[in-house]
Amino acid sequence: MVLFQGVKSSGKFSYFLAIFPYIILLALLVHTITLDGSMDGILYFITPKWSKLLEPTVWYAAVTQCFFSLSVCFGSIITYSSHNSFKHNIYRDVIIITSLDTITSMVAGCTIFGILGNLAYELGVQDISKVVKGGASLAFVSYPDAIAKFNFLPQLFAVLFFFMMFVLGVGSAVGMTTGIITVINEQFPSLKMWQIVVPTCLLGFSIGTVYVTPGGQFILTLVDYYGTSFVVFILASFEMTGVVWFYGLENFLEDLEFMLDRKPSVYWRICWFIVTPFILITIFIYTIATLTPLTYGGTSLPGYAHAIGWTILSIGVVQIPLWMLIAMLKNRKLPFIQMLKRAFAPVNGWGPREIQQRKDWRIFKEERARDREKRIQPIWKQILYVLLNMKPI
Repeated sequence: MVLFQGVKSSGKFSYFLAIFPYIILLALLVHTITLDGSMDGILYFITPKWSKLLEPTVWYAAVTQCFFSLSVCFGSIITYSSHNSFKHNIYRDVIIITSLDTITSMVAGCTIFGILGNLAYELGVQDISKVVKGGASLAFVSYPDAIAKFNFLPQLFAVLFFFMMFVLGVGSAVGMTTGIITVINEQFPSLKMWQIVVPTCLLGFSIGTVYVTPGGQFILTLVDYYGTSFVVFILASFEMTGVVWFYGLENFLEDLEFMLDRKPSVYWRICWFIVTPFILITIFIYTIATLTPLTYGGTSLPGYAHAIGWTILSIGVVQIPLWMLIAMLKNRKLPFIQMLKRAFAPVNGWGPREIQQRKDWRIFKEERARDREKRIQPIWKQILYVLLNMKPI
């Protein structure tokens, strides 16, 4: 229903899908603060353990959480941004979205740990860490158990909580499914929107029914570990490296400057060029080097499960060399070096879609190219150029 008319319908529904969870979260937070022991849970949540910063696994968990929370590398961000005007202020949107994401995580964390603090108080447990569980257990075991102990309308808060979870799930699914539907729609423009939406949603629903079977949690653990966290991490690393190191940081910054009419600060240059790629690659290498066998319910998964997991992982990762090879083979008549360069170069249609903006963009790029040539000239040539072009006062 949400996706039936594509962005037209999903945009209208997004007002409810985005705002309603905040109302429930804030209501739960306000009620949570009034519970006995809730402040102990909140303090446990916000009190830093500095030694954890030295554990790469914590950084890996933090990075993957950012990917999932912001839907980075899932296609939904690029899909939605493609509907903006070319000069849209994406810088402002990025700051707003990332700031709201952080605030939302803090509000949700305070709410959850406030309830867990109350649970510890009710059970007479001093160490709150003993009642904290991660993953699906936190949302579907610890949280409902704590809500059931509310003294004020526990049934109402239970219904609101699970309805909020449902709305959040729909919101995430809409964003990711929109990316798939948009790709199919652009490849086959003759198809009507409902002819794409209905089969796509039915296929996704059919695959999703696996997770509600008795072995669903086992399969979810396997797919989440091999099919999402690892794949997204690898694709993000290659995407960052491809944009910054192959397309070129200067090209990327110039494109942003042309779109936003402002130069990105030195902070973004350092992050995109060095810090982010270095952190991604370092964390990934360390995680692979210290990889421990995946367990479910304290039991190691059998060998065939790992084989299935690595197969799922390979299908996602092989897309990079596969399409690189296809891009190279399109120019197979050229010498190997030229074929390689052409494969990594932007396609002929790269640039703004509108004709006038494309002309302005090309002029802008030429001006920046001339500026770069002046900057890289030897200092004595630059001095000579200034002296020869000096005019009398």
